[in-house]
Amino acid sequence: MKSFFGIIFLLVHLSPSVVLGAEARGNWQAEWERTVRAAEKEGEVSVSIGGYGAVIESGVFQKTFPKIKVNYITGAGTDIAPRIVAERRAGKYLLDVYNGGGVSLYQSLYLGKLLDPIRPALILPEVLDTTKWWEGKLKFADKERAYIFVYEGNVAAGAGAGYNTQLLDPREYKSYWDFLTPKLKGKIVSTDIRKVRGAGIPWQFLYYSPDLGPKFLRRFFGEMDVTMTADFRQAVDWLGTGKFTLVLPIQGGQIYKAKNQGLPVEQFEPYHFKEGVNLSSAFGSLALMNRAPHPNAAKVFINWLLSRDGQALFQKLISIPGDGRNSRRIDVPKDHIPPDEQRRDKMTYFDTDDADTKDMTPVMKLLDEVLGVKK
Repeated sequence: MKSFFGIIFLLVHLSPSVVLGAEARGNWQAEWERTVRAAEKEGEVSVSIGGYGAVIESGVFQKTFPKIKVNYITGAGTDIAPRIVAERRAGKYLLDVYNGGGVSLYQSLYLGKLLDPIRPALILPEVLDTTKWWEGKLKFADKERAYIFVYEGNVAAGAGAGYNTQLLDPREYKSYWDFLTPKLKGKIVSTDIRKVRGAGIPWQFLYYSPDLGPKFLRRFFGEMDVTMTADFRQAVDWLGTGKFTLVLPIQGGQIYKAKNQGLPVEQFEPYHFKEGVNLSSAFGSLALMNRAPHPNAAKVFINWLLSRDGQALFQKLISIPGDGRNSRRIDVPKDHIPPDEQRRDKMTYFDTDDADTKDMTPVMKLLDEVLGVKK
């Protein structure tokens, strides 16, 4: 059976004598075909794809839409978002679609009013069908529920706490508050949100979680003599050599890599702590730039990426053991995701892509206040 996009490709390119009239096919099909034809005339689309370059490099989009060339850049949002802002200030409107981490997207591009609503760009019924998405809804990270579409929802271990397996017994710690113990004082390292790139998600959990928040952070950083670093690798190396017993917070993928290299390190399981589990999107947030140079090609790319085919490809190429990628679409295969990293029905998660948890400014101000000259 041909894929959905294979069928659409044939519909668009068959002669008028073979293809049914637009009215008979329905309004969405007529709109889609007009959009594809206009996109082919534009001839290209420019995409910032974050850390998911493999999705474009696979060539699947190009094979499906051979008349639309994809120009793309990869990298951390902390680098790309300021670059886009600078280009816009210089009168250069080069980018059509932004796919990346939610914090930089929200703070720089959304608050900077550089986006068009993405909702009107969603054309395909299978993209708009809420029954195909987690919790029966389309997920947006902005309060208007119109600009930042979130297609990824990974189960993450809250603040991502990691430990030296020779120095700490995880059974002794069932709550983050349990880390406020004298035997860990001076033995904790933390990745500094004020300096390190890509550290936002675990900090969102610590600051905005109702069971932790500023009260916990003030005690943790005020009482425990925590060492701050802007280097993920250094933090994990220190953990592995026994210089420190605990790292909090940390991105889980760093611990997994070190463990595979033979270091005695481990991360607490996602459902370990009583304060709960978070959902995070990594690079899985999507937005449409305003004044896009190729607006129709942008729509084609967005609909393709959010389709079942696009999301299945994303999961297949990007997920790795210990750092799974889980589409919010529920009609794509999940077999590759370990059971303890899969979402569970009827469970409440701390969602790091809620609009009111995106602002990291209060976190950094709190650290400046508590740590003072130690920053």
